[in-house]
Order: sequence, then C-alpha cells, then structure tokens
Amino acid sequence: MIHVQGLTKDYGQRRAVSDLNFEIQKGEIVGFLGPNGAGKTTTMRILTGYMPPSSGTAELGGFDVIENPLEVRRLVGYMPETVPLYNDMTVFDYLMYMAKIRRVEDPEDRIDDVLEMVSMEDRSNGYIGKLSKGMRQRIGLAQAILHKPEVLILDEPTIGLDPGQIIEVRSLIRDIGKEHTVLLSTHILSEAQQLCNRVMIINKGQLVAEDSTERLQTRLTGAQRVLLRIRGDISEAVPLVTSTPGVTSVITKDMETLEFETQPGEDARANVARSVIHAGLDLLELSNITMSLEDIFLQLTRDDVLPETSTESPDTVLAEEAR
Repeated sequence: MIHVQGLTKDYGQRRAVSDLNFEIQKGEIVGFLGPNGAGKTTTMRILTGYMPPSSGTAELGGFDVIENPLEVRRLVGYMPETVPLYNDMTVFDYLMYMAKIRRVEDPEDRIDDVLEMVSMEDRSNGYIGKLSKGMRQRIGLAQAILHKPEVLILDEPTIGLDPGQIIEVRSLIRDIGKEHTVLLSTHILSEAQQLCNRVMIINKGQLVAEDSTERLQTRLTGAQRVLLRIRGDISEAVPLVTSTPGVTSVITKDMETLEFETQPGEDARANVARSVIHAGLDLLELSNITMSLEDIFLQLTRDDVLPETSTESPDTVLAEEAR
C-alpha cells in the first residue's frame, strides 16, 4: 500500500531525509520512531503530498505522490501533530466543511458516525476554540478518517490526551488498522509496542531498523539472557548454572538471584531447572530477560550507529522538523 524508494529531502545544504526505502502493506499498523529532528515529520509530509521530495519516489496505493497527487489525497487521511482548526466554528460545522472538501457522500450521517467513533457526539455544537487540547486532538482524528481513507498517517495522535482518551484512541486505531494501512509516529515507546505490528526507527534521516520489537531484540542481543531466582543462597546455584552446556556467563545479582547468558540459538533453561531442582534447591523463578523498546531505541539511535557520510545532525534540523 505504501512503497518508498530512495526517498531524500534536502533543505538547502541540510539533509533531513536520506535514501529511505520501506514498504507497508494493507492491514499493517507501523510505528515510526526516532529522536527529535530525525526526519519523521518530513517523511510524513512527503507521503501526504504536503511537500515534494528532493529525489526518490513514494507511492500510496500505486499512485506516485508527485505524478498523481489528487489520487493520493483521496486515499490518505492525515493528522498532523498540531491540527489546524478554526476556533470560531462548531465541531459539526468544521467537519461538514471538511466533508464538502472531501466530497463525502451523505455527509451528515458520516459525521455522526465519526463523532461517535471519537466519543464526541455531545460536543458537536460546541465551538472548537473552547475545547481542551484532548478534544481538539480527537477532532483532528475525526477529520482524518472522515472520508474513509485507505491509508491513515498520524503524527503523535495521542499527545495531550488523558489516560482514558488515550485508551479510546488506541482502540480506534487498532480497529482502523484491521482493514486499512496505518503509519503513526509516537514518542510513547510503549504505545508503539502495544499498537504496532512492526516499527521503523529513523535516526539523522536514515532508517536504522525495521522489524517487530521481538525480532529487533533478538538481532541486537543474539544471545538469550535468563533470570534465575531460588529460595536461599544463590551461590549454591552458581556452579550448577555455570557447568550447564550452552551457558556462556553467569552474574550474581543479589542473595537469591542471578542472570545467565547462553550462546545464540541455545535454550539452556530446561537443563538449568533440572540441575537446580536435582540439587535440592527451591526454584522460584526462571524467566527470559528481554530488551525493552526503550533499550532498542536508545541503542539504535546512538551517534555511532550511522556511517560517517551522514550529513544531518540534530543541531541542523529546521525548526518545523524538530520533534
């Protein structure tokens, strides 16, 4: 549904996006992650036809964003981080205005449906200028899905929402993602982990990783790390674990806990469990230790991840690209 090849965007001498290549299929929810100024918003603006790339191609639903901009706009719903709203209009009037621009059939019925989806039925006659940040975000989401787009691009969709509203919006995004393509940027890494089928991590304009969080963890660590906890003195378990085939290192954490690491592809948990129990020790816990998405993000966005040919740095990003 989304196909990007060699996408590059320069602002004069400054390169915000450098040779991006990725594909997103129908029914996928993909998280777009990166530090401030990484190039996320520039990429999203190119995909929505807001600005042209300097080079490379981007297609949505088979239509090129440069050669077929009107077709792309019909396919895509876009919610920027700061939604441009008219404060002196009511919620209903604003959505009716957007529906007419989008040539939505049966606009009143569709507006009622969308307001129900974003839980704002009781605010349809309220003036936008008097609404909270969270309510304005929901209006932004409503206008993005008003014309039933095949592709939904969301820039920080839950920013400014309270916990209850965040749960509602995430649920809505999941429902939309069952039949549509969703690309969303977020600074809430747990949100990406909960919502997305996979994540793309961008740093200094370049794509540094693209996979599910589980596979990224495996690719980055290779080895399996396991936590072992017993009742009693953990020193009694250390020689048992150390002598288990496949175990490469053992670290004592406290009086009852240790961590051990195995060779890539090895799973020594069953053998360790048998050894500990056979020795008469009470096994309380034996569990994998995985990298969090935060750990993955920090490791992949270190300054030494990218090659020296990168022309971008956080200090040279335009103000509009700062995230």
